[in-house]
Amino acid sequence: MSERYDCMTIELEYSSSLNGASFLLFELKQVIKLKQFGLSKQEIRQKVKEENLFQFNNQGRINRALPSVMKRAEAIDETLAALMLEGSIETGKVLNLYAIIKTDLLFYEFMDEVIGEKLHNNDYLIEKKDINLFFTSKSEQSEKIAGWSDTNIEKLKRAYMQVLYESGILRTRKGKELNRLIIDEQIKNHLTQIGDACYVRAMGE
Repeated sequence: MSERYDCMTIELEYSSSLNGASFLLFELKQVIKLKQFGLSKQEIRQKVKEENLFQFNNQGRINRALPSVMKRAEAIDETLAALMLEGSIETGKVLNLYAIIKTDLLFYEFMDEVIGEKLHNNDYLIEKKDINLFFTSKSEQSEKIAGWSDTNIEKLKRAYMQVLYESGILRTRKGKELNRLIIDEQIKNHLTQIGDACYVRAMGE
C-alpha cells in the first residue's frame, strides 16, 4: 500500500476504530512534537506509554487510542505540523479533523456524503435519520459493516457526533445545528497543492 492516498481511492478498509479514538487533538499534538524531535515510531509509542503523555488514567485506553493517533500523525506533513503546533486552537481542530478524515474511510464518506453535502446545500441541520440512513446504506454495500453489532454501530454514531462537536461543526453537544468551519487559506491552498482538495470539500468548503 502506498503512503500517498489518492482522494478518490483511499486504500483503507472500513473500520470502527473511532470508537476507541475520537477527537484526540491534545494527544495528536504530543505525537507530532515527538516526531519533530526526530523520534522513531517505536520510540514515540514507548515514550507515550511510559510517561503517560496522553494523561489517560488507564493503559487500556492508551492502547486503544495510540494506533489511530500514530496513523493521524503520519497524515500530517511538516507544513501542516508547524501550523498545528504554532497556530490557533481553531487551526488545530481543522487539521485534526483532516487527519481523522484522511485515515478513516468510513468517516471520510460520512463527511463527504452527509456533512459536506449538507453544508454545500446550506442545510445546517443534522438529524438522527441522516446518520441512520448513512449507516443503513453502508451496511447494504459492505459485508464488513453488515457484520458489525448494533452496539458497535450505535457507539460509532456517538463517536461521529462527538468528532463533529469537538471540531466545531456541531454547535452543541446534543444539538442538531451545524456550523461551517472557517478554514485558513494557507491550509486550503496547501491541501489543494498536495492533492487533498477532496478533504477540504468533505469539511464543507
